[in-house]
Amino acid sequence: MGMKVGVFFGGKSVEHEVSVISALQAAHSFDRTKYDVIPVYMTKDGYMYVGDRVGKIEEYRDIPSLLKNSLRVTGVMDNGRFLLVRYPMRRFGSSVYSAIDVAFPVVHGTNVEDGALQGYFKTMSVPFAGSDVTASALGMDKYAAKAVLKDCGIPVLNCKRVLMKPFFKNTKAVIREIEGEFPYPAVVKPLNLGSSIGVQKVSGATELEDALELAFQYAGVAVVERAVQNLREINCAVLGDADSAVASECEEPISAHSVLDYSDKYISGGKGMSAAKRKFPADISPETRDKVRDLALKAFHALGCCGVARVDFLTDALSGDIWVNEVNTIPGSLSFYLWGPTKLSSGLSYTQLLDRLVELALKRERENSSLSYSLDINLLAGFAPGGLKNGIKK
Repeated sequence: MGMKVGVFFGGKSVEHEVSVISALQAAHSFDRTKYDVIPVYMTKDGYMYVGDRVGKIEEYRDIPSLLKNSLRVTGVMDNGRFLLVRYPMRRFGSSVYSAIDVAFPVVHGTNVEDGALQGYFKTMSVPFAGSDVTASALGMDKYAAKAVLKDCGIPVLNCKRVLMKPFFKNTKAVIREIEGEFPYPAVVKPLNLGSSIGVQKVSGATELEDALELAFQYAGVAVVERAVQNLREINCAVLGDADSAVASECEEPISAHSVLDYSDKYISGGKGMSAAKRKFPADISPETRDKVRDLALKAFHALGCCGVARVDFLTDALSGDIWVNEVNTIPGSLSFYLWGPTKLSSGLSYTQLLDRLVELALKRERENSSLSYSLDINLLAGFAPGGLKNGIKK
């Protein structure tokens, strides 16, 4: 029996369905001679389900039926092992569905990719693939990520953070403030979403107001930045950790719209990011390729990423200027397609990529196990009964 890998996906996120596609692609690509793969579907209510049907993409056409014919579980630590236990528990016999040796989150969006799920695994002392809590949170927060990258000397576009409550309290004042900082055209984005959801290019005050209202449907904070003229988007993935990382070949995604949107990425192909329209390798000069790959590595390390991440770039085709747009700590389809063979590289298969991600998860766990998380002092041993330290008594 191989190592038990729990592939966790879904969750309370507007990118829920994208996660299902990405996760099941991954689940079917593991080397089954090495791993016992257990798909774990998280509903939008946060419940976890397992079973034979959970690993079949066609079952998600009717989720109520899927859940009815699957087993609800919860996570429990017992004797140093993370167990998936049926819920509610049985009156008699074992309620353990399976143990998990490594958690493999393939999730997208808020409440899951942003460090929330990673924090759960870390609290439960479960080795997990991908970036840690801090890097995951930074990668999801577009404003915070830009601040860190800028501090590290990495080129990013300046942006303005816009809060929902002040916007609806005095819309005209907020619009005037934005217009004082950014010329049109501008781009409006929800602060912490991926998959290009809620992203709009605007050319005037009315469009700006409408775009902010759309962004606030998905997040309490939006960001506004100037739109790049002569725009070309270039993406590059990075695989590794703080000790060693490598950059993939570059791609140029092709959009049917003024900015790459959700339908360009997922709906047109129907198979996730791997089916989206793109030029691979990107038709760019060797100098631009080298610069993009170098900046991708720097961005990966600046945010403290681990595993695989995709760094998205904005470039001006005329001036040649390049800016890091965002860092996706769990990219759609895990960006496996960016590691394919090219004239310059033999590439990595999806199975080899997954192997490497598990190795990195176990490496981090070994390193973390050498750290101290407690002191050999029991402050409570001499604590006087009848009162609290601050003098508050019952």
